[in-house]
Amino acid sequence: MTISHLLQQGKERLAAAGIENADGDAWCLLEFVTGISKTWYLCNREQICSEEQKKQYKELIEKRASCIPLQYLTGEQVFMGLSFMVNSDVLIPRQDTEVLVEEVLKKAEDGWKVLDMCTGSGCILLSLAHFCRLKRAVGADLQKEALEVAKQNEKRLKDKLRLEEYSAEWICSDLFAQIKGKFDCIVSNPPYIPTAVIAELAEEVKGHEPYLALDGGEDGLSFYRRLIKEAGNYFYPGGFLCLEIGFDQGEMVEVLLRENGFSEIERKKDLAGLDRVCMGRWNPI
Repeated sequence: MTISHLLQQGKERLAAAGIENADGDAWCLLEFVTGISKTWYLCNREQICSEEQKKQYKELIEKRASCIPLQYLTGEQVFMGLSFMVNSDVLIPRQDTEVLVEEVLKKAEDGWKVLDMCTGSGCILLSLAHFCRLKRAVGADLQKEALEVAKQNEKRLKDKLRLEEYSAEWICSDLFAQIKGKFDCIVSNPPYIPTAVIAELAEEVKGHEPYLALDGGEDGLSFYRRLIKEAGNYFYPGGFLCLEIGFDQGEMVEVLLRENGFSEIERKKDLAGLDRVCMGRWNPI
């Protein structure tokens, strides 16, 4: 079977399964299996593929047809221009979350101490450590499996990170339970989807991404309430709390920030024009 025939079969199978980006995903899996580039493909499309490549490709196409996310099949996702390892123990980093990192970077200073709460793959903390020199970088998560992924990502990005200390700290903690010390910035993309809404999500998300990283409780605000209430104990004066939020949660998160001693509160929108980030400064009276 030729490479072009194999690719065409993959496109048709994914299209028949209702995969939204069937052509693009079929190509990505072919690239993953064979290591070829588009330029190579255009010049050598009639080359015969090996039986092993054919077998591996068809197995991956079937998995993708069953709605397993592409990134879990390739084990990789690009975020902030960096390549992160991902698996089913962590949420897949999304472009919307890059808005959070970009807003933090606008305020960041070399020598900052940063805590990333609900760190997952570590993509937020490690991206910040790539673009800004951090004196201390702490990633906390309730799931040990997620922290193992974050550790692997630190290893693969080690040469790109600007850490004054030897390495980041990865702490298994139920929010602040195991956290010590104070920080210039606490950043978080916590679970914020209302429990009842999870059933309405795409099968790729609700069926495969970690439930605990999605479920924000009855109204989606459970983690915000706890995080914002406790965060003041872990800030240097003037520290920033920077949160990713759902598109309809901005006003409610602002209220929580004000009620708990934060000022200079800002909301930032994503590329779709929807509220995506809410930030406040810790200025206790």
